[in-house]
Amino acid sequence: MKKILSGFLLSTLLLAACGGGDTESSDSSAEQLDPEKLYMGKCSSCHGGNLEGSSAPPLANIGSQKSYEEILDVIENGQGRMPGGMLKGERAEAVAQWLSEHE
Repeated sequence: MKKILSGFLLSTLLLAACGGGDTESSDSSAEQLDPEKLYMGKCSSCHGGNLEGSSAPPLANIGSQKSYEEILDVIENGQGRMPGGMLKGERAEAVAQWLSEHE
């Protein structure tokens, strides 16, 4: 019984740490659309915590290189090694708007 309970608790902790839980119901809609939080949760591991780039291109000045629509297209459909659909709908739009303001 202890092994089953330990396995269950470990699985639950891993899901919570990796964002496997349903946060939409517990977060306010304003938090769900906070572009910086969305970026940090989905994009920063490749593009860097300060938009400096890492395993993916830097985004610090992306607004001077691409329009909002172009940025949104990349977020939704991917480009190069970046897969599409990392963010969808209003979340993708919020991050695209935020990034387009970085000139």
